[in-house]
Amino acid sequence: MAIEIVDITDAAGFALIPPCADPGFDHRSCDYWEDGDRGSKAARLSWIDGSPPPAPARRANPFGDEDDAPAPNPFAPAARSGSPLNPFASDGDDDAADGDDDAADNPFAPRRPTRPRVAAGAPRKIHLLGRGLGIFGSYAKVLLVDDEAAAYCQFGPLSAYPRAQRLRDLYPQLPDAPLPAVITCISTTAAARRAGHARALVAAVCDDLAGRGFSAIEAYPDRTAAPEATSAPAPEFWIAAGFEIAVDDDRWPVMRREL
Repeated sequence: MAIEIVDITDAAGFALIPPCADPGFDHRSCDYWEDGDRGSKAARLSWIDGSPPPAPARRANPFGDEDDAPAPNPFAPAARSGSPLNPFASDGDDDAADGDDDAADNPFAPRRPTRPRVAAGAPRKIHLLGRGLGIFGSYAKVLLVDDEAAAYCQFGPLSAYPRAQRLRDLYPQLPDAPLPAVITCISTTAAARRAGHARALVAAVCDDLAGRGFSAIEAYPDRTAAPEATSAPAPEFWIAAGFEIAVDDDRWPVMRREL
């Protein structure tokens, strides 16, 4: 049995994310932790195939023309290559913004390394997972068994997950500094359950986060969630993975592991 752990940083890795045990959820379109107010775990096809969400209807201007189109600005420079020019930028500045290799450069300044970034047309969830690529690194990993996805884990700095921050704010007894990394989701496929893959993936994530400079990791399981629910392992799972109950609660206990 060959086991491999893959960081989700691009479309190829994104395609490896396994389905949730509960078909009503979907890792590939979940923003439950990223959006503290309206986040959802629901399966949303438009997030997976990369198609943009429908634009909200535009309200007509009762004082405008029939087509409600904005009036042209006679003082704006003409558009070039489909985008308006910056009237305050020199030609060199404008070219540099467009990525033109012929733009003027400072021969005495070191070149900035090109940071990895997600392609513009990628599914929305990839953009959420790729927000920290240039600084933090990946936000998710998949564990493969004989090239088949068996487990998925999402994690990252606390600042990337507003819902985790709001939940953590309920417990003032938790340490404020240094802030922990968080694991928001750990899930295995139905066929791969009870084989230790989720625990192995959590161990790999903890080692990775320790190497990135974090001194602690927290997770916030929901005691009331069904076993099939994403991110629903009971506190006993986290204890077996080396975590301790930092705050006990009937609904949202805080599990913490010092690194």
